[in-house]
Order: sequence, then C-alpha cells, then structure tokens
Amino acid sequence: MKRYSLSDLLDIMAQLRAPDGCPWDKKQTHRSLLNYLIEESYEFIDAVENADRANMKEELGDVLLQVVFHAQLAKETGDFDFAEVVQGISEKLVRRHPHVFGELKLDSAESVEKKWDELKKAEKAALATEAAGEKNLPDSGLGGMPRHLPALLKADKLQKRAKETGFDWPDYTGPMEKIREELEEFRAEAEAGKPDQDRLESEFGDLLFATVNLGRFFKLDPEQSLARANRKFMDRYGKMEELASAAGTEFKGLSLEEKEALWARVKGMEKARSP
Repeated sequence: MKRYSLSDLLDIMAQLRAPDGCPWDKKQTHRSLLNYLIEESYEFIDAVENADRANMKEELGDVLLQVVFHAQLAKETGDFDFAEVVQGISEKLVRRHPHVFGELKLDSAESVEKKWDELKKAEKAALATEAAGEKNLPDSGLGGMPRHLPALLKADKLQKRAKETGFDWPDYTGPMEKIREELEEFRAEAEAGKPDQDRLESEFGDLLFATVNLGRFFKLDPEQSLARANRKFMDRYGKMEELASAAGTEFKGLSLEEKEALWARVKGMEKARSP
C-alpha cells in the first residue's frame, strides 16, 4: 500500500483544484467551506467523547483536509500558502511558551494559561495598532473576540475576560442568585397577558448567560456540558422507545403520562446500575 506524506496531500489538493480537477472542489471558496470545518470539528469531538480512537484518526484527517483546502485557496490568490501557516503557528507556539523555549519559569497549568492570555492580548493589540496605522485605539478588556464563536463558548470567554479586570462575583452564590432572578424575570414575561417574543428572547439569553457563569465557577465547559446533556437525553429517549416496543406499543401513540412513566423507569434503571 502506498504511504502518503504531507507533501503528497498538498499535491493531491492542488490537483483537485487544477483546471482538469474535480468540478466540486474547483467551485469551493473560503466561505462555502466554513460549515464543513465546523462539522468536521464536531465530529472529531464526538469521536473523542466516545473514546473511538479509529474514528478520531479519520476525523482528524477530515479536519486537516479543511486546513489544507483553505491553504490551497489562499495560495491560488497569492495570500499565503500551507508553509506559511506552519511557519506562523510554529512561531506562535515558541513565542507563547517562554517557559519551555526561554528562561521564564512557570510551575502550573493555571500560570501557563494566564501567561498565554497575556501574550495573546499583547499580540492582538500590536496587530490592531499596526492595522490602524499606529493610531491610538480604545482598548477594551473584551476586545478581539471572534464574531462567530458558538454562543455558549463566547459567553464563557467573555466572563473569563471580565474576571481578569476584576468584574466578577466573589463566589458561585452570586450567579446562583442571578439564575433565580433571571428565571423570575422570564416567568413574569412568559405569564404576561401577551408575551413579547423579543423580550422573551432577551430574558432567556440572560438566563443562559447566568447559567454559563455558574458553571465557570466549577470549571465546567458549557459546550461540553450541554453536549453531555444532549447525549443523555438521546440515550434515555431511545430506551423509552425500546421499552414501549418491547411492550408491544408505539411510543408516539402513548399519552404524556405514560411517556413520563417510561422516563422515570429509565432513570430508575440508570440509578440501579450506578455503583
């Protein structure tokens, strides 16, 4: 079996984009490929969560393909190529690890993360100044946040940035009370004579933001936590359907009370299996 190298992969991608290459690959743009990058990243996450090492290898390849694809597009327009991508990330890793490649001493993961953030902010500020022609730009503690981050992840990052400036609750009881407050505000709007959809969305967003804040105090990742809840719901729902089928009934046709009884039964089965 032929053993392919990274150089071979770059050549294959270039051939796919060549005039006599693949019609689908030739018509792609940076923008048209964005959803594929997101999709492949989440498929890799699923493989990690399932401890599926074979699938991890395949999904990493799919993520790498997206990097190679975007680099080829940029090469064709003269913006940059894959070698420059490699050069850039290598320089960044060396620059942001002065405790490994320099003389700085850092003895904990927390101190490393703090130093990384400091260096990242300094780099972003320098780039912003350069882009503005050396003009003095207003500096915000929340500046430089990617626009298209998933909302839960962005909320977590915004709150961590705010903490660095001293704007944070003393402990987890603050966001706990905030959740109760936001829930009551949502309830008040929902129970109004004619709820306003815009205000409902606003109050719901505040409730989600406060929930992310609570998890942050316990170092809980909001995306992973919600993904875990999604998987749990799907597993329980599937078992409910299995129980209904084993009883000779169609799950969809059961009453809400019967479905809730199945839900309670599935949860009871889970508790019985727990150590």
